[in-house]
Amino acid sequence: MPIPRPEPGLVVSYAYLWRHEHNRGQEEGRKNRPCVIVLAVAKAGGDAVRVTVAAVTHTPPPADAVALEMPLKVKMSLGLDDERSWIILDEVNQFDWPGFDLRSVSGRRHSYAYGFIPPRLYDEVKTTLLEASAKRKVKIVPRD
Repeated sequence: MPIPRPEPGLVVSYAYLWRHEHNRGQEEGRKNRPCVIVLAVAKAGGDAVRVTVAAVTHTPPPADAVALEMPLKVKMSLGLDDERSWIILDEVNQFDWPGFDLRSVSGRRHSYAYGFIPPRLYDEVKTTLLEASAKRKVKIVPRD
């Protein structure tokens, strides 16, 4: 199955490792979940791309978390369920693409990606992440 180009706004299936899991010494995410590619930067001197992904979860974020609710219309266009979900932006995973934890989308054996979030939502994700990063509220979990 072909691996997609890592483009900002693409939602991929990924074994996301939460920061609290990483802090306990876990190396593998417990669950494959949709994750939004928020940043993809070519590394100097080669073909490698460093990717930053934000998890999508059904669990409502705590009041002090940095997160955006994913609109139902967007979820439906990606083929996700109709439950409320949030893009968590105060912690992210980073890895060299495609990494070890990219997974095929459940029910779509031949694809790693759900599709793209709309540009307007991506702009909101990017702006929110940059603002949180400037305030040192974003924790990075390295995955390679």
